[in-house]
Amino acid sequence: MKIYTKTGDAGKTSLFGGTRVEKDALRIEAYGTVDELNSVIGVCRSMNTVREIDRILGQIQNDLFTLGADLATPRKTRRKIRRVTAADARRLERHIDVLQPMLAPLKHFILPGGGRTAAMVQFARTVCRRAERLVVHLARTEPVGAHPVVYLNRLSDLLFVLARRVNALGNTPETIWRP
Repeated sequence: MKIYTKTGDAGKTSLFGGTRVEKDALRIEAYGTVDELNSVIGVCRSMNTVREIDRILGQIQNDLFTLGADLATPRKTRRKIRRVTAADARRLERHIDVLQPMLAPLKHFILPGGGRTAAMVQFARTVCRRAERLVVHLARTEPVGAHPVVYLNRLSDLLFVLARRVNALGNTPETIWRP
């Protein structure tokens, strides 16, 4: 099978279900940003050395692939796919609930950074927030279901906690924001 099809050469692409849309359509921008986030998580994993964090990041990558397919499949399509669910967001909450007590309480805002892996996880968090904004925008124009926005919102929280945990494990101090 060839990797190139040439079907997108005129600036259109297909959603799951066959509908052709412009490559700069909001739906494409939303799931493209989820794909970008998945790639950034892949970079985080390549830098990470902690098995437990890698396990969480690996699950997130699988979730993001599911979310991308969810967003690439309009609700009106008859095609049956796995969609992101409330259970996926609850799993992220459980990770946060386990990791947060391991961290020093926040008394100030902190700047993104620290060690390389933590800084990259913070970068993933910002890409996640952008994906969330795009999905919120998309949801105002066409149905996407309630769970994609909730999942991305929870994921950005988890990425913040993971970045802090990576810094803590590496004995890397956090930088306090000093306005």
